[in-house]
Amino acid sequence: MPTWSGIRNKLENDYLCPALRGHIQYFVTRYSKSADHEGRAAIRMDGVEVLRSNHYTYFENVWTKFHHLRSTTLKDHDSAKGAINQAHAFALEQGTFDQKVFYEAFGIFDNQSIEKSLVSENPLVRIFALLDRRLGKRRLLALEESMEQELDWVRAFYVIRMQVEGLMED
Repeated sequence: MPTWSGIRNKLENDYLCPALRGHIQYFVTRYSKSADHEGRAAIRMDGVEVLRSNHYTYFENVWTKFHHLRSTTLKDHDSAKGAINQAHAFALEQGTFDQKVFYEAFGIFDNQSIEKSLVSENPLVRIFALLDRRLGKRRLLALEESMEQELDWVRAFYVIRMQVEGLMED
């Protein structure tokens, strides 16, 4: 597994579009005194956290959704794995994640094409793709219609990218 400094270097230098270099910072930390050394992750724009989450918020969303699914629609014993997978997906759609989910998203992004990343089921992968230098202005403009259906917190990064490229006013 790559180190955080290696991942951050790739995201901020190798992949990030030139117009955002020095403006976007990726942040991940683990707290050594917390249970299991859990932490948080964030994406900052000029020092302001545009997106942030932590293990405890993520875990609370997963746990709540899991119990809801188990008590309503997925009552049988064999569906526990399906319920936990749905709960994790739900929590991520809500914009909650932890540093491990962040690392997994980077691993997916780093090992597939920009085309696959733009349509990934994982919203963090889609954010990495929206900020990627391989995404040109024409393709960025072509995404406008699909961004209407996108999660609000993912769409925020589309707007940031459009603004720095001069394709949208502030």
